[in-house]
Amino acid sequence: MHEGYEVSALTFDYCQRHKKEIRCAEKTCAKLHIPHKLVGVPVLNDLAPSSLTRASWDVPEGNYAEETMKQTVVPNRNMVFLSLAASYAIGTGAPHLFYAAHAGDHAIYPDCRPAFVSAMTTALHLCDWNDLVLHAPYLWMSKGDIVKKGLELGVNYADTWSCYKGEELSCGKCGACTERLEAFEQAGAADPLKYQD
Repeated sequence: MHEGYEVSALTFDYCQRHKKEIRCAEKTCAKLHIPHKLVGVPVLNDLAPSSLTRASWDVPEGNYAEETMKQTVVPNRNMVFLSLAASYAIGTGAPHLFYAAHAGDHAIYPDCRPAFVSAMTTALHLCDWNDLVLHAPYLWMSKGDIVKKGLELGVNYADTWSCYKGEELSCGKCGACTERLEAFEQAGAADPLKYQD
């Protein structure tokens, strides 16, 4: 929006434990008057086992660099999401698709890495008669840099959600919480969310 694009948004419900992120997306889109679609993808829950889609699995705690964090990978999630988003973009005549992969996820999420983004850029260029351009503006940015950018743009971080555990308050211990807290510290800002600990 800041760059002058006419924006619409998609949020995917894949039966993730952390459904609060859906409510945050809805609230943010409503505040910004952005058309928003909630797309149900329950089949991803059936096909892609992960601690994010299985209530019986413990969500690992710690930093993304730890081996246990691979339990939070939902296999092929972002390729599924990008394919569906491409269908929506092509169907509505939108020539651009924005994807928020960032450098902090490169360690454990293969579908956030530059090679994946490059391959999807090519695939989306070829998948239809109309060219669809994939943008990944945060691909080389740290989460700390993204927090700073958001603050510059007036993002209300109280209306955002990161925690994987799906409880009322953020746990402060899972990989997403750990990375979020580190990002705010790097940005020299206070996280407005309340945490369990």
